[in-house]
Amino acid sequence: MSEVITRIEHGIGRITLNRPQALHALTTQMCADIDAALTAWENDTAVTAVLVDHAEGTRGFCAGGDIRKVAQSGRTDGVEAREFFAVEYTMNARIKRFTKPYIAIIDGITMGGGVGLSVHGSHRIATERTVFAMPETGIGLFPDVGGGWFLPRLDGELGTWLALTGAQLRGSDVVAAGIATHFVPMDRIDALKADITAIDRYAEAVPPAAYTKHMDTINRCFGHDTMTAISIALNSGDDWAREQAQILTKRSPQSLAVSLRQLREGRKLDSFEDVMRMEYRIASRITSTKDFSEGVRAVIEDKDQAPVWAELTEGAIEAFFQSLGNMDLQFPDIST
Repeated sequence: MSEVITRIEHGIGRITLNRPQALHALTTQMCADIDAALTAWENDTAVTAVLVDHAEGTRGFCAGGDIRKVAQSGRTDGVEAREFFAVEYTMNARIKRFTKPYIAIIDGITMGGGVGLSVHGSHRIATERTVFAMPETGIGLFPDVGGGWFLPRLDGELGTWLALTGAQLRGSDVVAAGIATHFVPMDRIDALKADITAIDRYAEAVPPAAYTKHMDTINRCFGHDTMTAISIALNSGDDWAREQAQILTKRSPQSLAVSLRQLREGRKLDSFEDVMRMEYRIASRITSTKDFSEGVRAVIEDKDQAPVWAELTEGAIEAFFQSLGNMDLQFPDIST
């Protein structure tokens, strides 16, 4: 059985993730299959909307990308890793520019690549089981798949907090944050799928998010442009702020610095494709670093949860953002 099931049902282009043993983590082929389906459906008058979900009976929409395989490539020549990101980021850009309703039901775990598969679409449906996170700094990576676009555009410095700490949002909080557009309880999802163009009929209003009480601290502390300033501000704050500071001490210093720069640069860019080019430059380089290899070893392979991060050297971060020349990512067939 294919790891991505695509078909047309009653005028709706259906994409179902079907790799349950890996919580539907995306491979290069899965991204290529999704991109091909969207390309075909964009100009198909028989398709009025697209619905993305995951195979029933699993606890996650999509746990991210196939990071283990990316790390294996990064430890050698990095060719397969770069191919994966090129295909995935092209898919992300196609979702962003898709002209028809693109509806993703992000039930359960939705992290990393799963966020990229959903957050750029027109409609994102969260349930009470949704768990959102961008946990990449904990494995020596950075919040890619367009994180440099959508995270800086959330309220205040909410996106900076989410990106650096890897904090989780659950259920209706994902809607309150603006990451999902609608909250639909699980017992209404089947009915919604059968009546997908009437989302508002099934959606519920959401209460203020649990993090709201911390927004003043988030904005004050995560509004700085260096990790040193952020850490000082957090350590000078209340108990919750100091907890965030403690979380940051366990993240890759390289990833934290890269991610903060990524978000600040992404906030200034006007084109989604320009953000994706920036992220491809970073991804092409960071996946060959010691911190990424070590983070994947500690969290995914050996699972000892005890990564030994490299010391961050002055001036090292700038190199991740430099042009790749003729290897820069191109989007020749996606309208901007």
